[in-house]
Amino acid sequence: MPEPVVPAARTIAEFEVERWQGGGMRQVRDQVAEELPVALVYDDVPHGVMLATPADLEDFAVGFTLSEGLVERPEEIRGVEVRWSAEAAEARVSVAWPRFTALLERRRRLTGRTGCGLCGVESPETVLRPLKSVGSGGPRVSAAALHGAIGALADHQRLNALTGSVHAAAWVAADGGIETLREDLGRHNALDKLIGARVRAGADLAAGWVLLTSRASFEMVQKCAATGVTFVAALSAPTALAVRLARESGVTLVAFARERQHVVYAHPERLLSESVDNPTL
Repeated sequence: MPEPVVPAARTIAEFEVERWQGGGMRQVRDQVAEELPVALVYDDVPHGVMLATPADLEDFAVGFTLSEGLVERPEEIRGVEVRWSAEAAEARVSVAWPRFTALLERRRRLTGRTGCGLCGVESPETVLRPLKSVGSGGPRVSAAALHGAIGALADHQRLNALTGSVHAAAWVAADGGIETLREDLGRHNALDKLIGARVRAGADLAAGWVLLTSRASFEMVQKCAATGVTFVAALSAPTALAVRLARESGVTLVAFARERQHVVYAHPERLLSESVDNPTL
């Protein structure tokens, strides 16, 4: 499937503002990230509405469908079509018939917010769904590769460089090279977009690792484990539930991943712990 093309005007708005800086006030034009409702519709049946940055919505629909367990395999997604209106978008997803009937049985309506991935979920069982272990495979990542990716991350965050308000989820090769990055006001959405982008490109989700600008919450680890990602690093803190899930599912979880520091919370065997004091990092 080709990469979606969304005009920059759909992701950024400009406003005249008063900026106070250094003891003085001046009128400037400020760039602000757009946010709009995105409806997820499965074979003409509405599933929910999320607020999202209006870019890479095909990726978002594919990633959400997989990471939320609405299908088990990418080939069960038969097609995605994004329809635009002036104030909203609709991602229409066609899935294999057995998956559609199962989806109807567990159907839920949810209204997502940028800070919450669980609004409208009907029961704890829906949230804490059982996940298979990711196994012992996946890349072995050196500390140098981890910190090299952390250092390069900002250069890939083009929308955040303009607006300062969006999260990023990056796909990183074992050697630390950032291969794909997706941005969104919602951290869950950014990760779903990244997962969808890699799946649409035919990539093996166990062949690289994920770097997040956000905290490592339960839902972020769950989405990775559900899609076979074995290694997750986050710039911010983890939650206790995320640590427990990572340990149970076999996912390597690294948090507080910043310049010359990181903390490994689960499955340290995938992170080669040589010194990162090299000043070239």
